[in-house]
Amino acid sequence: MKIGLVYDLRKEYLEMGFSDEETAEFDSEETIGALSQTLESLGHEVFRIGHIYELARRLALGERWDLVFNVAEGLHGRSREAQVPALLEAFNIPYTFSDPLTLALGLDKAMAKRIFRESGIPTPDFFVINSVEEVSGLQGGGKKKPPVPFPLFLKPVSEGTGKGITASSIVEDQAELKNQARRLLAKYGQPVLAEACLSGREFTVGILGTGEKARAAGVLEVKLLKGAEPGVYSYTNKELCEERVKYTLAKSKKLVEEASGLALKAYRALECRDAGRVDIKADAEGGLYVLEVNPLAGLHPTHSDLPILCHQAGMRYGELIKNILDSALERRRQVPVAGRFAPAGRRSSGD
Repeated sequence: MKIGLVYDLRKEYLEMGFSDEETAEFDSEETIGALSQTLESLGHEVFRIGHIYELARRLALGERWDLVFNVAEGLHGRSREAQVPALLEAFNIPYTFSDPLTLALGLDKAMAKRIFRESGIPTPDFFVINSVEEVSGLQGGGKKKPPVPFPLFLKPVSEGTGKGITASSIVEDQAELKNQARRLLAKYGQPVLAEACLSGREFTVGILGTGEKARAAGVLEVKLLKGAEPGVYSYTNKELCEERVKYTLAKSKKLVEEASGLALKAYRALECRDAGRVDIKADAEGGLYVLEVNPLAGLHPTHSDLPILCHQAGMRYGELIKNILDSALERRRQVPVAGRFAPAGRRSSGD
């Protein structure tokens, strides 16, 4: 089978002048190489396409593939992760992972939390700060107070990989709230999510499959080591996870069942497909809450949370990729690819 591989290569964007943090969600050559080699080892012919602009160019030239393995994060806008799937759907080309609606919802943490709330899934109470004017109103002196009690946890509403999260994300009073919200609004140019700050253990749950066939691959606890930025699974801690973070597969049957069930409910509520991750945190009493869902989880063999989790659960990297591909292929078999309005094109024959 001819598989196109669509991705954002971090090195290319760094060479264009983007910063380390701006490119934090993008993939390394090591990740793309591992994906290519794994797909080829499964018997497929792989065509490395690259970012959405190259995908659009090659589609315009008439190239087509039996399926696209999509790990592109996108560059602009809160729906950036949805752009490649939307383009592929316009050309009636099947692809891995979730559809545009799910990817857009997953990236906008406030929208996702509204879905969780509507679905009866516990998630920390929250509110969204859209402007400096709103921040100015959240002061003392009889002015409007935050709708959620302190301490609060602040982060950009539509970022991943811990971007915008530092030790200063935890705010204890209105002065800290005002200062941190203003910093985030200015730096990221998007609304700020403010949610109740939970003080308990932190977990991420790996999910494989689609719909009722989705299953939890394991529950991974995230423990910060000495020398890590304290109290937060921040951008810096994630970037230096080999030195700052200890990942331990949860063993308690009760905890695993509760976290897995909660994660599956959130994953299905957003209608995620093929694979993903659900981040969960406990409060001081041990109650579990869904923080967010990542329907386009990183796939670096040794640095990304989902492969780390699967490895600790006894699943090799090749098996993880095969599970993702098999789920997408099952969906491809169920829906005819060739349709009346599908643009004709030639089959890709090389990079």
